[in-house]
Amino acid sequence: MFHRILVANRGEIALRVIRACRDLGVEVAVVYSEADRDAPYLKLADQAVCIGPAIATESYLKPQRLIAAAEGVNADAIHPGYGFLSENSSFAQMCRDCNIEFIGPPAEAMHRLGNKNQAKQLAKEANVPTVPGSDGLITSDEQALRFAREVGYPVLIKAAAGGGGRGMRVARSDDALVTGLSSARSEAEAAFKDGSVYLEKYLDRPRHIEVQLLGDQHGNVIHLYERDCSLQRRHQKLVEESPAPNLPEAVRQNICAAAVRLAKAAGYYSAGTCEFLVSQDNQFYFIEVNARIQVEHPVTELVTGVDLIREQIRVAAGETLRFRQADVQHRGAAIEVRINAENPDKDFQPSPGVITTWRPPGGPGVRLDSHVVTGYRVPPNYDSMVAKLLVYQPTRAEAFAVMRRALREFMVEGIHTTIPLHCRIFNTPAFINGRVDTTFIERELLKPEGK
Repeated sequence: MFHRILVANRGEIALRVIRACRDLGVEVAVVYSEADRDAPYLKLADQAVCIGPAIATESYLKPQRLIAAAEGVNADAIHPGYGFLSENSSFAQMCRDCNIEFIGPPAEAMHRLGNKNQAKQLAKEANVPTVPGSDGLITSDEQALRFAREVGYPVLIKAAAGGGGRGMRVARSDDALVTGLSSARSEAEAAFKDGSVYLEKYLDRPRHIEVQLLGDQHGNVIHLYERDCSLQRRHQKLVEESPAPNLPEAVRQNICAAAVRLAKAAGYYSAGTCEFLVSQDNQFYFIEVNARIQVEHPVTELVTGVDLIREQIRVAAGETLRFRQADVQHRGAAIEVRINAENPDKDFQPSPGVITTWRPPGGPGVRLDSHVVTGYRVPPNYDSMVAKLLVYQPTRAEAFAVMRRALREFMVEGIHTTIPLHCRIFNTPAFINGRVDTTFIERELLKPEGK
């Protein structure tokens, strides 16, 4: 096991990793930017190291500063959390070249799966269904138009190195396709320094189902069942739950098995998530692998009893998985909502500022993952999530009741949050009955008045 781990992240996930290290008896250091200098969780680490100004490109996204911080505190491993450099294969290799273990998958597997075009080809080789798409990258408008006319509109433009919905456009005509290609390439170049794109057939109103994976460095890979992440806004997840409602058991088993096949084909270990779109007739198609711990990993922890961060650390230290596939049992229903510092009534305008009141919910079946306290200043520089509210109950109906109660209890003043939107979501009949898709929020809950 490691002697000391450096947490190369901030906010909720930094606190989560600090706690896991404490549970394992591992010393822990954490980095911070000038914007996070007063973050309460810094006091829970053994050491805290300032790595630069508020702007992420000069702090949390600066590999050399993270390596220097790790060397300065004599850390033998770095946990990247999610976001920032967590899926950067070059950073993973840089850590290992400096004799600092990167708590994540091997750089080669990250590279193969990080490029969506390569990942799709690997999925085909592993007999994992993929959405009909272009044969490689799109290099000209003419090539794109030929593909679209062959498969039929609408088509989806996707950045090969993309994530979080960036570099993604839906085109429903020739003109929209040409315009979308240009804007998607520009956005992808700015976000990922890679403007390459490819095309896929656009599935109408699919569900977004992802499978939690866990593998070790000895060739063992298992799944920890699925999560439904269909409730999204502009490809950003708002609600996640497990089990996926109304998913036939045969489809559930097949989609989990497909995820394991792909991970093994990629030589993957550590925690990771294989994501799929599921059509209205329950056909599933691979879309991407997130080669890191996910924001919504606590959903899986609640229904399986497996602490994913602890296991991720153990795997990075070279330990063999402590359980086989048959040992992992799914029990009950868990749901997570993301509480963001945003104003849903003003097109989700960011709402940074000082939280003057922070009264979190509690009681049986409630879990809150957050780094926030009363008086905390939400900085404008980073992702707007301030908390993850989770509930766990024997049944989905009971989980919904507890979530409604928890949302009513949750009081946040001084900033706007997405709590009011979640209150609406959990009283929407279609969602209660599990009849939602990736366009549901914008189509049904955010539609203009009178339409």
